[in-house]
Amino acid sequence: MKKFLYVSSMLVLLLVIRPASANVSLLIFGDSLSAGYGISQADTWVAEIERRWQQDYPEYSIINASISGDTTQGGLRRLAEVVERHQPDAVFIELGGNDGLRGFQIDSIRSNLSEMIHYLQNRDIHVALSQIEIPPNMGPRYTDQFRSLFADIAEQHNIELVPFFMLDIATDPGLMQSDGIHPNLQAQEAIADIMEPQLRAIAEQAASE
Repeated sequence: MKKFLYVSSMLVLLLVIRPASANVSLLIFGDSLSAGYGISQADTWVAEIERRWQQDYPEYSIINASISGDTTQGGLRRLAEVVERHQPDAVFIELGGNDGLRGFQIDSIRSNLSEMIHYLQNRDIHVALSQIEIPPNMGPRYTDQFRSLFADIAEQHNIELVPFFMLDIATDPGLMQSDGIHPNLQAQEAIADIMEPQLRAIAEQAASE
């Protein structure tokens, strides 16, 4: 009887501590800024965070499902297959930049992002959205509408809006490729420094849900 009570107590203890120690996977669902355009996959800021987590936070894993050139429409088309393959606990959406640079309709961008978020939330997957900024090439009206779009979506769906990690990077020519759009190899560690604590907080939130 005592042995049974001991085993039962241990099972209860394991159930109590499991959420804190359970493995949590975070999927990065973005475009070239996260995919590492022009550099090796092993050198991207996502890969750098993965190395840090393997050493310091092995309970968390990060998956990079970003594709250079992707749009919100492309992301929406491929989301179900990516989720099915990786079964993430949380997803960080970093899409919209290519839409904005091409002047896509704001309502279309909004609809695509909202559908992605809705799909993930219906599957109890924690979602966070990146703010995206674009150059003012499309004019002040479009640029302002594009900028405010992301905060509106985050508020509508009650998800976290993560500040755009390129804000401080893009103003430093030493951290940018010659096209003036993509971060270079030297920028990847700096981006990892910016994003690691924010993504870890997202993983922690997913673990607690």
